Amino acid sequence: MKLSVIIPVYNEAGTILEIIQKVKEAPFEKEIIVVDDSSTDGTARLLKENSEGIKALFHDRNKGKGAAIRTALPHVTGEIAIIQDADLEYDPSEYPRLISPILNGVADVVYGSRFQGGTHRVLYFWHSVGNKVVTTLSNIFTNLNLSDMETGYKVFRSEALKRIKIESSRFGFEPEITAKIAKMGCRIYEVPISYWGRDYSEGKKINWKDGLAAIYWIIKFNIFRK
Repeated sequence: MKLSVIIPVYNEAGTILEIIQKVKEAPFEKEIIVVDDSSTDGTARLLKENSEGIKALFHDRNKGKGAAIRTALPHVTGEIAIIQDADLEYDPSEYPRLISPILNGVADVVYGSRFQGGTHRVLYFWHSVGNKVVTTLSNIFTNLNLSDMETGYKVFRSEALKRIKIESSRFGFEPEITAKIAKMGCRIYEVPISYWGRDYSEGKKINWKDGLAAIYWIIKFNIFRK
């Protein structure tokens, strides 16, 4: 079974090489597709100088996470596609747990949940409240019982992922993909994962504006898209 690991990256010069190395060390045959979203901190230079064992793609302007995933999809050749954030918040050593439901033939999509008992760093209370709000709203529309819709670890049978037209270019990817896999009738599983969260001094980017945007995307893709 071949894994296609998609790494969208924007201004993660401090972590990009380490996360690529961790992905390389993870089990299973894999291809690593890194999409630099027009970084300004030297990330693109590091990718060009350390390109062995990866396929590096580059945006000429900043477009967002969804756009980076859209850029990567035509290059996916593995049977399973994993979205891997470029920071160190998610641990590639947990790939076996993440892909197990797909390998066992019971799932088309697996979400790694930060709220099902895995080791996690204690951080922002209001972030956790916001996550529960948008996850609950998403569940209301999709009739799913996910615990962590916004998780950065989403794993797909590649055939299923390629059937989806990704419209949102930024963090709307998370509610969009959730709405669309629900409408497709995909078999969805959650597994507990560890979460090594960062604070803002360490480069965390998401904020309250992204939470408000998530509500917009949930409504858009569940009500106004078939």
